[in-house]
Amino acid sequence: MSAPDDLGDIVNGLRAARRRWRDAHRRWGTGGRELPSRELLADVVEQLAGALFPMRLGPPDLQPEAEDHYVGHTIGTALTRLRQQVLLELGHEARLRGGEPPADSGAAHLVSAFAHRLPAVRELLDSDVLAAYQGDPAARSVDEVLLCYPGLHALISHRLAHELYRLGVPLIARVIAELAHAQTGIDIHPGATIGPGCFIDHGTGVVIGETAVLGRGVRLYQNVTLGAKSFPTDGDGNAIKGQPRHPLVEDDVVLYAGATVLGRITLGRGSVIGGNVWLTRSVPPGSRISQADSQAHPPGDPPSAFQPLAA
Repeated sequence: MSAPDDLGDIVNGLRAARRRWRDAHRRWGTGGRELPSRELLADVVEQLAGALFPMRLGPPDLQPEAEDHYVGHTIGTALTRLRQQVLLELGHEARLRGGEPPADSGAAHLVSAFAHRLPAVRELLDSDVLAAYQGDPAARSVDEVLLCYPGLHALISHRLAHELYRLGVPLIARVIAELAHAQTGIDIHPGATIGPGCFIDHGTGVVIGETAVLGRGVRLYQNVTLGAKSFPTDGDGNAIKGQPRHPLVEDDVVLYAGATVLGRITLGRGSVIGGNVWLTRSVPPGSRISQADSQAHPPGDPPSAFQPLAA
């Protein structure tokens, strides 16, 4: 298909639209790209995943005797590229505040702190792999979990993004989270805190909000939402950001398919939330919540309506 005859008019119209936006929002830069690159960050995450699990997610021709060399080289390359992206975000934030772009040393320090968290990230992901293997009768091996399960791949991205979020580069963290969302259908905000041994089974449609806190051994099935019930506003009606507004999920809680849990409420340890339940109130430890009655049964009651799903 050839270009339209009036292509010049289209280009001029787009330039005018950009100018209006930049004038209205004070988005005139100093030249060159000023924001992190989605494409480059996708490559960085792929490199880091390979370095975390070299013999499973690394190159297909990698041999065990070259494992450490590959890990060191790959991490070095990934961190160099990540430092460039961090510097872009820090500079962008400084300009928004009317300040001067920071020195490269700030980005280097942040990326170094991130790098030193990678062994702990690997430990957390090992617990997630094991939780999926033990919790899914269809899983034949931990290798199958690592290679095939979208929930595990979403958690790889989340555990990396969460560290970056904590270190003060939320835009990069959010880009990484949304790349995983597009790939897996699982939407985890990088601010969410997720304890070890998390298992997201099937996963499509799962949403975990920014201030959600999940304890150890939490299991979620598809279409589970851990969201906010309402947004506090200021005197002008603008949403107040940064307030805790998502659920607290204690250890060993199970949320079955379609469960929607909203607001800063607590799901007590060992509770089971049934399929399609809509919940906006806290429940004590050991509760069994069903769609039929939406009541908390006393701890120890048989969860007859909540038999585990077989994948």
